[in-house]
Amino acid sequence: MAIPDRQATTSALAHALSAAERGLAVIPLSRTKLPALRSPHRDDPAPARPPCHGECGRFGHGVYDASTDPVRIRELFTAAPWASGYGIACGLPPHHLIGVDLDTKATTDSFAALRELALRHLFTIPETVVVLTPSGGRHLWLTGPPDVVVLNSAGRLAPGIDIRGAGGYLVGPGSRTGHGVYTTAPGTGHLPPAPCPPALLRLLLPPPRAPHPVAPPCDHGRGLVHFVLTAHEGQRNTRLFWAACRAYENGIGPALVIPLTEAALDTGLTEREARATIASAARMTGHRP
Repeated sequence: MAIPDRQATTSALAHALSAAERGLAVIPLSRTKLPALRSPHRDDPAPARPPCHGECGRFGHGVYDASTDPVRIRELFTAAPWASGYGIACGLPPHHLIGVDLDTKATTDSFAALRELALRHLFTIPETVVVLTPSGGRHLWLTGPPDVVVLNSAGRLAPGIDIRGAGGYLVGPGSRTGHGVYTTAPGTGHLPPAPCPPALLRLLLPPPRAPHPVAPPCDHGRGLVHFVLTAHEGQRNTRLFWAACRAYENGIGPALVIPLTEAALDTGLTEREARATIASAARMTGHRP
């Protein structure tokens, strides 16, 4: 267990409470930028049912612990006295936050790549909250529509551009990590998160389903499995979710649960992750997992 740094924890809690006042749900983070509280189910045997998202009432469920309630936030930080930062959960009301993570470690200039995307797809990068990372990267805060689910992705838009959406979180300004402190870019701290431009939002969503599939269901099913099998790191969950949605929409979802799960395992996902993603796709398309 990490040695508590009372000053860092006190500072992180203060910043987390301030974020919560703006309607941003938060969790405590360690210096590694990971959730400070470990899962209470880490030693459980392989689950026979879907993963727990906090229904057990204990802390340690990552973004599912995130809250805007100051009492609960204090309880979370009390349970993690080694926390030195806080994470802001994305995709939750009222902001439905979408984080655009511009990484400086990529071989290309990620901010230039975003500007190129803006020019190519005719949208303007809005003035919004910008958080500076210790490594020189930038996090742009945007808001999405309440009826649209944006998933996490890494490098799908362009090298060095990662997206934090539903199920993900952003390291909040004021957090201290092993590499330094996250800060708000001058002149942006007072801004509200700007709405995501519609053209950019379309790029963040899975490809739309073709209105008139030309392949027969069996061939279509093989195509969906192949689509998952050819996913690169950073695309695996997104491709699996999209393929499962298309399968359920075409009436072949139940028949493809096992083939899609096996394909996802081949790409590096765990069985738990694969089955949870497929179940989410079933619910999203109005079907029972």
